[in-house]
Amino acid sequence: MMSFMARPLDGQGHSTENLRSNILAKGWFQPFEPIPWLHGGHAQTLAGNYWRRPPFRIPVESVAVEVDPADRSRVLCHCHWQPEAVRASRLTILLVHGLEGSSDSRYMKGITIRAWEHGCNVIRMNMRNCGGTDSWTPTLYHSGLSKDVGIVLRHFVDLFALERVAMAGYSMGGNLVLKLAGEFAEEAPEWLLAAVGVSPAMDLAASADALHDPSNRMYEWHFLGNLMRRFRRKAELFPQIYSVNGIGPIRTIREFDDKITAHYSGFSGADDYYFRAASARVASQIAIPALVMHALDDPFIRMLPQTRADLLANPAVELVETPHGGHCAFLAAKVHGYGGNGLPDFGHARHWAEATLVRFLMATAGHSDGG
Repeated sequence: MMSFMARPLDGQGHSTENLRSNILAKGWFQPFEPIPWLHGGHAQTLAGNYWRRPPFRIPVESVAVEVDPADRSRVLCHCHWQPEAVRASRLTILLVHGLEGSSDSRYMKGITIRAWEHGCNVIRMNMRNCGGTDSWTPTLYHSGLSKDVGIVLRHFVDLFALERVAMAGYSMGGNLVLKLAGEFAEEAPEWLLAAVGVSPAMDLAASADALHDPSNRMYEWHFLGNLMRRFRRKAELFPQIYSVNGIGPIRTIREFDDKITAHYSGFSGADDYYFRAASARVASQIAIPALVMHALDDPFIRMLPQTRADLLANPAVELVETPHGGHCAFLAAKVHGYGGNGLPDFGHARHWAEATLVRFLMATAGHSDGG
């Protein structure tokens, strides 16, 4: 278990003692060196959202998975399978996107290219309503639906007799996979080998409130505008359940979660929702190998001291905190060329978090095929 910030720091923000004894000894880890002119959290966050990517040209199978028989809610998964003869034995990575993202989010495709080229199966999961599936469920999606992730995992394990499976999520998706890992505790299925959260929203209340800071209002407006448009679509599709009448002005994410998310999802209010849906509440129970990556200059994701302490005290968890990286960006300075297929070199990719999580999962799962 490691953290960059556990001891006095060197010039890169790394703990020199931990770096030498713990981090570099792990073959999957390489230190993060940010692009010099993108040191700020806002700069990394915004650049990461628009940085040019290689073309996405991988065979894909679209699969609908029912996650709630009671109301027939389904989610859309985009699957990339290795040849049938080796499919079951290869590592399968389930990816979960962030708030108002989808299976087509840039980081989802970036991870998929890297993992696929190294012999893994990849499942890009959309949360409920996402990826153009608003009509597929009468419910809203929220940060507490970790059981959906578990149901999707079980669906494909049963379908293909998969032997080695891992899960990774960004931001809200990171909260979901870490929450599921904590809920499994010591009873995780034997085929579930690891979990990764990148910029995970583990402390939901603190992170939602941080979005309302003056310096973060552009992010809050972006999320809030998308969420309100989605809610209006749900009200049009399911007028017997949802109504836009009487909700009044909603100016913050906390107000949205209090008046809409909590109201329609079985919570007594925003505080109840944030508490029950936060993976921080079960961080100490995570028993499968887990990697948590968090940038200290993330504009709006906050990790509270108790959550950090729980992660540091958990021997199953690798906590990697970097001084820079922004939110879900981690654009690295060093890129050591390209492979024969035109893709960034696996060991020194521009998108450091994506490469690191794939290396961690492959190392943890003992996956050496295709690399």
